[in-house]
Amino acid sequence: MAQITFITGGARSGKSSFAQKMAETASANPVYLATARIWDDDFHLRIERHQKDRGPHWINIEQEKEISVCDVEGKTVLLDCITLWLTNIFFDNQFDMERSLEEAKAEWNRFVQKEMNLIVVSNELGMGIHPVEESARKFADLQGWMNQYIAQQASEVFLMISGIPVKIK
Repeated sequence: MAQITFITGGARSGKSSFAQKMAETASANPVYLATARIWDDDFHLRIERHQKDRGPHWINIEQEKEISVCDVEGKTVLLDCITLWLTNIFFDNQFDMERSLEEAKAEWNRFVQKEMNLIVVSNELGMGIHPVEESARKFADLQGWMNQYIAQQASEVFLMISGIPVKIK
């Protein structure tokens, strides 16, 4: 069973940097499990920036949705991030929140059966403006429920605020 550390916070709060340092402290060759889907040129540039932040000692795995198929037994794994992973699931399910939550929980449960040191990055979407569009409100709910699900299983939970980690569990 995975040993889970959950790191959440707002955009540009320092989540990924904090998680990377944590993974590098735990392993000489941590695994970076990237869930991003390249949606446009801006997103492509964001991915390149993240890749440059990591050194050659990282093992990189790109997996948009089926994280449980990754060979990560016995490794330190940084999953970055739950929000992008859920976006892929939500989009592919035509914005059906219930079906997306069911799929995400089932895939998550298969994934965390693996023996690994798992560091998970996510976003706290519910702390900002209430979305105007229905699909955005549904996604914020989906994100919040999945964050709760993961945080309950985690042995440690950190909230990042302006680059400062606050341990909340």
